[in-house]
Amino acid sequence: MTKKQKKMRARIIVSGILYACLFIADKLGALEDFPILAVAIAFLVPYLIIGYDVILRAFKNISKGHIFDENFLMMIATFAAFATGEFTESVAVMLFYQVGELFQSYAVGKSRASIAEMMSIAPDFANLEDEEGNISEVDPEDVEVGSVLLVRPGEKIPIDGVVIEGESFVDTAALTGESVPRKVSPGADVISGCVNGDTALKIRTTKAYEDSTVSKILELVENASSKKSRMENFITRFAKYYTPVVTIGAVLLALIPPTILGIMSGNFAYVSWIHRACIFLIVSCPCAMVISVPLGFFGGIGAASKIGVLVKGSNYLEAIAQMKSLVFDKTGTLTKGEFKVSEVINLNGFSKEDILYYAAFAEKFSTHPIAKSILIAYGKEVDLSLISNQQEVSGQGISCLVNKREVLIGNYKLMQTNGIDCEINDSPATICYLAVDGKFAGYIIISDVIKEGSKEAMKALSKVGVSKLVMLTGDRKEVAMAVSKELSLTDCRYELLPTDKVSNVEELIKACKKDEKLGFVGDGINDAPVLMRADVGIAMGSLGSDAAIEAADVVIMDDDLRKIPKLVRIARKTLRIVKQNVVFALGVKIIVLILGAFGLATMWEAVFADVGVAVIAILNSMRVLSSNYDEKN
Repeated sequence: MTKKQKKMRARIIVSGILYACLFIADKLGALEDFPILAVAIAFLVPYLIIGYDVILRAFKNISKGHIFDENFLMMIATFAAFATGEFTESVAVMLFYQVGELFQSYAVGKSRASIAEMMSIAPDFANLEDEEGNISEVDPEDVEVGSVLLVRPGEKIPIDGVVIEGESFVDTAALTGESVPRKVSPGADVISGCVNGDTALKIRTTKAYEDSTVSKILELVENASSKKSRMENFITRFAKYYTPVVTIGAVLLALIPPTILGIMSGNFAYVSWIHRACIFLIVSCPCAMVISVPLGFFGGIGAASKIGVLVKGSNYLEAIAQMKSLVFDKTGTLTKGEFKVSEVINLNGFSKEDILYYAAFAEKFSTHPIAKSILIAYGKEVDLSLISNQQEVSGQGISCLVNKREVLIGNYKLMQTNGIDCEINDSPATICYLAVDGKFAGYIIISDVIKEGSKEAMKALSKVGVSKLVMLTGDRKEVAMAVSKELSLTDCRYELLPTDKVSNVEELIKACKKDEKLGFVGDGINDAPVLMRADVGIAMGSLGSDAAIEAADVVIMDDDLRKIPKLVRIARKTLRIVKQNVVFALGVKIIVLILGAFGLATMWEAVFADVGVAVIAILNSMRVLSSNYDEKN
């Protein structure tokens, strides 16, 4: 417990002991010989010990124009109970209300625990090395790009950078939820928030602190609560109008029935009806709904963060629970994106060395994984002075001059467009066709492999009810269909330009039923427009990717696709729990309100309908944190 919670616990214990003594004395008749004023003062002591902060908050809110809230309802109800001589019930209401508040505070603390763990990735300091090699401890926000930092064993990496000295293992668990450390050596990229292992590292920063991974993640987590689900927004609006309505209803209940009955019978029983109005006020307090709905969603976000998934708001958690269609990018999402040249086919008098030479020079400036695999296969330095007139043909490939010879490299469409006579290769691998000076030289066969866990993820998604699994890719038909068949996808769309992906996603969204949502899973860099267009954008493999954190609604901090079905289970259980809380709270309150209006309910039923229901709803909300989401539950 926090210091504040321990203080509240002590107040509850002291007030509870005093109240128990007075309650027993009252029931034994020991207080009958004392003046009513003395008895009232005696009960006022435990009442003020436990309820002074509620009264202060009520008056503060009234002074600010915020009258109708739970503090106001508690204050009015207990004051009225005191005024009608119901001292024991007045203190009991305030005591149990504060017990409920303590439960709420503790529950919120528990649900925040995993998110707080995520927040603990923030570095407290950075060890800055100056030009003379002296080390000084500075605030990470004061470190400039290009500075050299020393990260000792056990310390957090404060800012994104590149290792320039030392070899070590870094613990990424706080970001990814994975327990296996990652080995880094000179030249390796490292990101802020990870914990260094048993060897000191020197890194050169590549970003300012405000642009680093840890800063982006903290900003994301801090803003998560601002994006409310439809149910949360409904409860907020509901409470806004509900509270003043029931307050006016309680006043009318205290005045109109006794007045009418008094005129008819001559007996104006205002005290009895004021007591009923107090019960009505206590029951009507919307604590259970106002607390349990956001707490349930917050628990869901916390449960997701425990498995290394960041959800930007409860509205996205709600959308995930309704997700029936999931669209995937191929490269880097379903496949590793680690392309390797598996075969070089040479034709028309060109050698294999010639093909790799021209291909490497043409692809030198490309950042695509395929281009990198060709450069690795070539394995020699590329003389940039020999390259000129390079142009990228969207969705087809590259044209340029290499040593004054015209080179075309790309897909079959590029060959067709430029009138190059060649036969299409129907291999399921990626094929790069090459032409030199208008003559077909051959092609390079490049292989990619299915990512580990992709098959299990597709099966698990089908089990949780995501019925439509679609892949969108710019690759040719044979490659795309081979991947789709291996993963048992329901639909596959291939040879798409970047703009085609957006239009395809829009088409799939229109095909969804009214209450169904569509998610898109991509690498978060090239797929930013599609991530933003989908109902839920899920960024995969985004460890350190700014584009993913900015564009996606959900960020999976490693590239494990198997976390998506777990996230769906978390979202659906969260939504079930929230709906259970709303139905239970409203049902109990309506029943006790009716009983109270007819004089059939006492303050004790009112306390249960308010505090008891709130505590049960809170405990129910906490179930989302304690479940195992590896299997359906």
